Amino acid sequence: MATPSKRVSKPAAKPRAAAPSKPAKKELPFLRFYHSEALRTKTLAVLTTLEHSPDPTEHRDALAQLVVELNDAGMNYCFMKPLKLAKPGFIVEQSAGLGMAGALQLMGSVVRSIIGRMDKPQLLSVCASIRQLMR
Repeated sequence: MATPSKRVSKPAAKPRAAAPSKPAKKELPFLRFYHSEALRTKTLAVLTTLEHSPDPTEHRDALAQLVVELNDAGMNYCFMKPLKLAKPGFIVEQSAGLGMAGALQLMGSVVRSIIGRMDKPQLLSVCASIRQLMR
Protein backbone atom coordinates (compact mmCIF):
# COMPACT_ATOMS: atom_id res chain seq x y z
CA MET A 1 0.00 0.00 0.00
CA ALA A 2 1.40 3.34 -0.99
CA THR A 3 1.66 6.04 1.65
CA PRO A 4 0.65 9.53 0.70
CA SER A 5 3.58 11.90 0.42
CA LYS A 6 3.85 14.50 3.14
CA ARG A 7 4.74 17.83 1.71
CA VAL A 8 5.78 20.60 4.02
CA SER A 9 4.39 23.83 2.74
CA LYS A 10 6.43 26.97 2.98
CA PRO A 11 4.90 29.91 4.83
CA ALA A 12 3.72 32.68 2.59
CA ALA A 13 6.31 35.34 1.99
CA LYS A 14 5.75 38.44 4.06
CA PRO A 15 5.56 41.69 2.15
CA ARG A 16 8.60 43.83 2.76
CA ALA A 17 8.13 47.17 4.42
CA ALA A 18 9.66 50.16 2.76
CA ALA A 19 13.09 50.91 4.15
CA PRO A 20 13.01 53.85 6.55
CA SER A 21 14.57 57.00 5.20
CA LYS A 22 16.51 57.50 8.44
CA PRO A 23 17.73 54.87 10.84
CA ALA A 24 15.58 54.73 13.95
CA LYS A 25 17.09 56.55 16.90
CA LYS A 26 18.28 54.00 19.41
CA GLU A 27 16.85 54.43 22.88
CA LEU A 28 19.68 54.74 25.36
CA PRO A 29 19.34 53.45 28.91
CA PHE A 30 18.72 56.11 31.53
CA LEU A 31 18.14 56.73 35.21
CA ARG A 32 15.80 59.29 36.61
CA PHE A 33 14.95 60.57 40.02
CA TYR A 34 11.90 62.16 41.50
CA HIS A 35 12.04 65.52 43.19
CA SER A 36 9.54 67.76 44.90
CA GLU A 37 6.80 69.59 43.06
CA ALA A 38 8.25 72.84 44.46
CA LEU A 39 11.66 72.10 42.91
CA ARG A 40 10.02 71.24 39.58
CA THR A 41 8.11 74.53 39.64
CA LYS A 42 11.31 76.42 40.46
CA THR A 43 13.21 74.55 37.73
CA LEU A 44 10.66 75.45 35.07
CA ALA A 45 10.54 79.07 36.23
CA VAL A 46 14.33 79.52 36.16
CA LEU A 47 14.69 77.82 32.77
CA THR A 48 11.86 79.81 31.20
CA THR A 49 13.15 83.10 32.61
CA LEU A 50 16.68 82.48 31.38
CA GLU A 51 15.57 81.21 27.95
CA HIS A 52 13.36 84.24 27.30
CA SER A 53 15.70 86.85 28.71
CA PRO A 54 17.38 89.31 26.33
CA ASP A 55 20.50 88.85 28.48
CA PRO A 56 20.59 85.33 29.99
CA THR A 57 23.86 86.12 31.75
CA GLU A 58 21.82 88.15 34.27
CA HIS A 59 20.40 84.82 35.50
CA ARG A 60 23.63 82.88 35.96
CA ASP A 61 23.32 82.84 39.74
CA ALA A 62 19.75 81.53 39.63
CA LEU A 63 20.76 78.76 37.21
CA ALA A 64 23.79 77.83 39.30
CA GLN A 65 21.65 77.66 42.44
CA LEU A 66 19.12 75.51 40.59
CA VAL A 67 21.82 73.06 39.43
CA VAL A 68 23.11 72.84 43.01
CA GLU A 69 19.59 72.05 44.27
CA LEU A 70 19.04 69.45 41.55
CA ASN A 71 22.37 67.81 42.43
CA ASP A 72 21.33 67.72 46.07
CA ALA A 73 17.92 66.21 45.27
CA GLY A 74 19.46 63.64 42.93
CA MET A 75 22.12 62.51 45.41
CA ASN A 76 19.50 62.28 48.14
CA TYR A 77 17.19 60.22 45.94
CA CYS A 78 19.86 57.94 44.46
CA PHE A 79 22.11 57.46 47.49
CA MET A 80 20.87 58.68 50.86
CA LYS A 81 17.29 57.45 50.56
CA PRO A 82 18.31 53.87 49.58
CA LEU A 83 20.96 53.89 52.30
CA LYS A 84 18.38 54.77 54.95
CA LEU A 85 16.06 52.06 53.63
CA ALA A 86 18.89 49.54 54.03
CA LYS A 87 19.14 50.53 57.73
CA PRO A 88 22.93 50.24 57.99
CA GLY A 89 22.97 51.80 61.45
CA PHE A 90 23.20 55.25 62.96
CA ILE A 91 26.98 55.68 62.64
CA VAL A 92 27.04 54.65 58.97
CA GLU A 93 24.10 56.91 58.12
CA GLN A 94 25.68 59.86 59.92
CA SER A 95 29.04 59.27 58.26
CA ALA A 96 27.43 59.01 54.85
CA GLY A 97 25.38 62.16 55.48
CA LEU A 98 28.45 64.15 56.50
CA GLY A 99 30.47 62.87 53.56
CA MET A 100 27.65 63.62 51.14
CA ALA A 101 27.18 67.12 52.56
CA GLY A 102 30.89 67.84 52.09
CA ALA A 103 30.88 66.48 48.54
CA LEU A 104 27.78 68.50 47.62
CA GLN A 105 29.27 71.65 49.13
CA LEU A 106 32.42 71.20 47.04
CA MET A 107 30.39 70.45 43.91
CA GLY A 108 28.25 73.52 44.59
CA SER A 109 31.22 75.84 44.63
CA VAL A 110 32.53 74.31 41.39
CA VAL A 111 29.11 74.58 39.73
CA ARG A 112 28.73 78.23 40.77
CA SER A 113 32.20 79.06 39.49
CA ILE A 114 31.69 77.38 36.12
CA ILE A 115 28.16 78.63 35.45
CA GLY A 116 29.17 82.07 36.69
CA ARG A 117 31.52 82.41 33.69
CA MET A 118 29.21 81.09 30.97
CA ASP A 119 28.00 83.17 28.05
CA LYS A 120 24.54 83.13 26.45
CA PRO A 121 24.96 80.04 24.20
CA GLN A 122 26.50 78.04 27.02
CA LEU A 123 23.75 78.97 29.47
CA LEU A 124 21.09 78.06 26.93
CA SER A 125 22.84 74.74 26.36
CA VAL A 126 22.70 73.98 30.09
CA CYS A 127 18.99 74.85 30.10
CA ALA A 128 18.38 72.53 27.14
CA SER A 129 20.22 69.71 28.90
CA ILE A 130 18.13 70.13 32.04
CA ARG A 131 14.92 70.15 29.99
CA GLN A 132 16.03 66.96 28.24
CA LEU A 133 16.59 65.29 31.62
CA MET A 134 13.05 66.27 32.63
CA ARG A 135 11.43 64.22 29.86
